[in-house]
Amino acid sequence: MPVRATKRGDERTPIDLDCDVLICGASFAGLAIARELAGATRPDGSPLDVVVIDRYEIGERATSACAAPLPWIEALGLGESVRQVFPELVLRTRIKRFSWKLPQAFCTFDYRLLCQLLAEQGDFTFETAKVEGRVGPDGALVGAGSASAPVGGEDVIRVRTDRGEIRAPLVVDALGWRRVLAPASEENIQPPEAFLSRGLEIHPHGEAGELELFLDPTYVPAGYSWVFPAGHEVRVGVGSFDPRYHVKDPTLKLASDLDWDPVRFQGNWIPHKLRPATGDAIFFAGDSAGHCLPLSAEGIRPALYFGLALGRELRLVVEGHQTREQALRRYAALSAEKEPAYTWLLRFQRLTGWLVPRKRSVTAAVTACSPPPINRRAWSRYLEAFPPSYVDEGPRGDLRPDAGGPTADAARGTDAVAAATA
Repeated sequence: MPVRATKRGDERTPIDLDCDVLICGASFAGLAIARELAGATRPDGSPLDVVVIDRYEIGERATSACAAPLPWIEALGLGESVRQVFPELVLRTRIKRFSWKLPQAFCTFDYRLLCQLLAEQGDFTFETAKVEGRVGPDGALVGAGSASAPVGGEDVIRVRTDRGEIRAPLVVDALGWRRVLAPASEENIQPPEAFLSRGLEIHPHGEAGELELFLDPTYVPAGYSWVFPAGHEVRVGVGSFDPRYHVKDPTLKLASDLDWDPVRFQGNWIPHKLRPATGDAIFFAGDSAGHCLPLSAEGIRPALYFGLALGRELRLVVEGHQTREQALRRYAALSAEKEPAYTWLLRFQRLTGWLVPRKRSVTAAVTACSPPPINRRAWSRYLEAFPPSYVDEGPRGDLRPDAGGPTADAARGTDAVAAATA
């Protein structure tokens, strides 16, 4: 497991910073936000001061199987991180094997390299530190479940870390499901009571050719297992929709059955319910906003999507085209617009959990979904909710190595949004 990279000893210098934008969390959502802020200036033309903080170095600690639609990775100019590409998905029940051709190929990638490449598209100061919470007017920490009053009217938000305090008018919580900067009015619900799934995987060295999912109660009664090859390693894991169901022993059994060495464990809680994307003047993105999709547990694509969206809203604020309050409303509305899709996927997740232990019923259900016209339409609807074309719609334009920089259309798009919010 990675060692937390917070500075220690002589290198552990105190933090006492003021900045324009503070992004807490340096994974997919946080780095996508920073990407959209690169090159932005204050209304007087002076450069923007963006700070990104995380407990770990950028790219140091992966918490997912690191698979995503290939067009998204390519659109962001991150193709160098791709380790393997899959035009088909293999799905296995206890009694039958299915092969589905995907409208968009999926890929597995190297997490560290992808994060480094995405970070290079931003322009920010990075610090390793643990976020402890938001500081209220009385100097006490404010958080979900506390008795503190709302503090959203403050012009400058104070965030305490284990190395000191950082202050900014625009603050993002992209730290994951714990929602560290949640408003005091929120109920502080922890697993296993929270709307979370539980996942664990191993990363043995080896090679395989198929992206596989297993709907097999031998390993998990309400959930699925997977094999995601990634070049010279294979990511083998088990995910349970029920957070009370422990998955270590099932993961070991899956590894044994497939003859993979149980080494390099990696696990995490996985949100499966959309949460408010703003609260008390804080913006939330990625797992902290419940942006991970139910059923598929696909979190990377929506984290990138909402990260780009939030970065564009924050850019309009710092450039003087809209207020923080307008950005809060617009971003919250954008996230809420996706709620119907999340609701339907959660219903399908619960149905799948009911079907998996019933081997004939689950096989019949997968068979009904497998005719190419039906399968293609279902996958297309699923993928169109967060299309890769969204990458090119913002002020950064197309940053792929062969694209020659931001496009004129993307630049004009910023002016159009600014005019709409004036």
